[in-house]
Amino acid sequence: MARGAAAAAIGVVAVFLVAAVHGVAAKDCTNALPGLTASHTERAAAQLRPEGGEAVRMLDLLPHGHGHGHGGDHDDRHLTPTDESTWMSLMPRRLLGGGRREAFDWLMLYRKLRGSGSGAGGAFLSEASLHDVRLQPGTVYWQAQQTNLEYLLLLDVDRLVWSFRTQAGLPASGTPYGGWEGPNVELRGHFVGHYLSATAKMWASTHNDTLQAKMSSVVDALYDCQKKMGIGYLSAFPSEFFDRVEAIKAVWAPYYTIHKIMQGLLDQYTVAGNSKALDMVVGMANYFSDRVKNVIQKYSIERHWNSLNEETGGMNDVLYQLYTITNDQKHLTLAHLFDKPCFLGLLAVQADSISGFHSNTHIPVIIGAQMRYEVTGDILYKQIATFFMDTINSSHSYATGGTSAGEFWTNPKRLADVLSTENEESCTTYNMLKVSRNLFRWTKEIAYADYYERALINGVLSIQRGTDPGVMIYMLPQAPGRSKAVTYHGWGTKYDSFWCCYGTGIESFSKLGDSIYFEEKGDTPVLNIIQYIPSTFNWKAAGLTVNQQLKALSSLDMYLQVSLSTSAKANSQSATLNVRIPSWISANGAKATLNDKDLGSVSPGSFLSITKQWNSDDHLSLQFPITLRTEAIKDDRPEYASLQAILFGPFVLAGLTTGDWSAKAGHTSAISDWIAAVPSSYSSQLVTFTQESSRKTCILSSANGTLTMQERPTVDGTDTAIHATFRVYSQDSAGQHDTHTATLKGTSLQIEPFDLPGTVITNNLTLSTQKSSDSFFNIVPGLDGKPNSVSLELGTKPGCFLVTGADYSVGTKIQVSCKNSLPSINGIFEQAASFVQAAPLRQYHPISFIAKGVKRNFLLEPLYSLRDEFYTVYFNLGA
Repeated sequence: MARGAAAAAIGVVAVFLVAAVHGVAAKDCTNALPGLTASHTERAAAQLRPEGGEAVRMLDLLPHGHGHGHGGDHDDRHLTPTDESTWMSLMPRRLLGGGRREAFDWLMLYRKLRGSGSGAGGAFLSEASLHDVRLQPGTVYWQAQQTNLEYLLLLDVDRLVWSFRTQAGLPASGTPYGGWEGPNVELRGHFVGHYLSATAKMWASTHNDTLQAKMSSVVDALYDCQKKMGIGYLSAFPSEFFDRVEAIKAVWAPYYTIHKIMQGLLDQYTVAGNSKALDMVVGMANYFSDRVKNVIQKYSIERHWNSLNEETGGMNDVLYQLYTITNDQKHLTLAHLFDKPCFLGLLAVQADSISGFHSNTHIPVIIGAQMRYEVTGDILYKQIATFFMDTINSSHSYATGGTSAGEFWTNPKRLADVLSTENEESCTTYNMLKVSRNLFRWTKEIAYADYYERALINGVLSIQRGTDPGVMIYMLPQAPGRSKAVTYHGWGTKYDSFWCCYGTGIESFSKLGDSIYFEEKGDTPVLNIIQYIPSTFNWKAAGLTVNQQLKALSSLDMYLQVSLSTSAKANSQSATLNVRIPSWISANGAKATLNDKDLGSVSPGSFLSITKQWNSDDHLSLQFPITLRTEAIKDDRPEYASLQAILFGPFVLAGLTTGDWSAKAGHTSAISDWIAAVPSSYSSQLVTFTQESSRKTCILSSANGTLTMQERPTVDGTDTAIHATFRVYSQDSAGQHDTHTATLKGTSLQIEPFDLPGTVITNNLTLSTQKSSDSFFNIVPGLDGKPNSVSLELGTKPGCFLVTGADYSVGTKIQVSCKNSLPSINGIFEQAASFVQAAPLRQYHPISFIAKGVKRNFLLEPLYSLRDEFYTVYFNLGA
């Protein structure tokens, strides 16, 4: 029985047999402990809802449910040939009295499973140290990094460790944080682990002294907690949670939280050099090694595998990492015991049957499997990771590179069924970036670097709300007419959210410099530059500083222009630069020059390789044609072939709309026939009209075909700001005043709502795409006589104006009134007909396009730049 149970846990074929014999449901492999709901969202709702309230099922937020698949497994080369005693110590106790035959079978099972790995995965690219990479100030990436740094510095050490101290029986000052870090939430402590990882990487990226002191204080506080408990255990919740795990009883993902803490401590050691943190993570590993050993000896190895049918994070990953430091076979054994056979087995036999699996439970298991390949050289784990990445890319990912719907994978190539507000969990993007990054390090295949670029730009940069520190999202909606702000979770808060996606979010923005540069070891130093992010890299191996700059990209300049320059030190030497040529570029017009000398043709999807003695005056210039293209949703049914996203190079373009999604591509093969860049002259024609009302500043707004007065928004990036921004221009727009610097004055001017390009307001207060005589206004000095005040006179009815009505307050509809038909009482009419010309509440993004639609045109902007605005990613191009 023990041998059969172990084979069921590890052998590919056997696991199918065991599942059949025991009647195990195929997807019991995913978060299936009794009494547990499926997703983080559901469990949070259950724990945080008011007494008697109902939890919201994440799947209920999707159009319909998920499909079913098959269980499976494979495992591997287990340990090294010298550690058989470690394996033997795991033998179940009920076999110990059975004699030499049972012991021999147990040992032979191990030897059979050991595999043929060479003991190391191969010669991989080395990641550049974050200590040697600096982002260029003022850029999008630098701003995202600084916003995150501000948030990390805002968080209070005592509040972060409050539950840890309480659990350890130590005095806890202050008050605990709320949300998922609340003292009654079973997942408490997970964010603290992420905080340790994020601060280590942010400190390496910035060397901010205040941050260093703060993260060291967290480590010190946790050290005191672990020392007080005295058994190596460290958590914000009691060890009784693991009693429940081992008894296959309901509890919310305690190993998930332990992984975050262990990984955070390990990062504090490997990235920030805190040796105390290494001792702490070793203590934790030893504690859990004993627990797992006890489960296997007391029950069976199958009982242990069953206990993993819950979210365990990357326990295998962090333990494999730890083994590379300690060389302790116990850590290697424990790492392997967290490789999840019922999931990895599916991939080992190359079955796309991941539908119904909780996405972010299983991507970290893949990352751990990748680490196993690097540690042991077992080629199967490389094949598993490669097949998994291919499966996601071919069947389960959005145009953004993200994956998951309601936290789960759904049926392959059926994404049209599940477009909603609850798509692309941010955690999954964070982890998929790790998968692709590892695959690139192994293979140098451009496709993996292209994926990383797409997911980073659209899936990571999109989750911050501008420069608001500590405001991030959980899900990135993909359905038409959705907003990041209007989802089940909406935007989080600084101190009362702490979702799983907050933890991965603070990590993502702390390590934006970690995948730009990769080194190769050898007699001649080699540097691979795979991401175009303005930065500098201290390339110590070559005695060079590499400086990367990008010309600001706009929709009017159809080239991505990159400048790479070097500064040589006294001991510089011959070195090789390998520069990625993205697959999305057009070969026509692509150009590379070194010190103004043409390097010849440049091929998309390849590397440009240059070996030379680099000097301080060397300058490599790259010019990549960047074009518009469409990409169909991953759905192989013919009726959804017209559902497509629009991309500008790696940027996913979203249309500003509350639901209409029919574009007018027609049957043309030229995308330029229906999409055009926003002309530069448009930017100077934007304006917002305001009035003071009851001590509030109100704004003229056009929404849903109606002109009203609304209260001025207090934050940027809202639909209100969009609706209060107008493009005001004459038929000869070249002669129009710059509305940013001059007061509007003139006749025959048209007023176009910002989000409805090609649509103008008529004298009848309707919207029209036709430029008729009643679509012109005269902008005249304000009737109230105040400076910078203007009145909007109807072109067809001189003396008649747009007015705000009797009370001109919030929500009042705009009317048309004529000066000679109303008596002026205390200047009320003049006041109601006068507006202050203010700076526009919204600007065109530098990358902005206008797409023709069936009923209206769409303003397209990069998805990452949007905040609360309503948008559409997938358009119907079959109209």
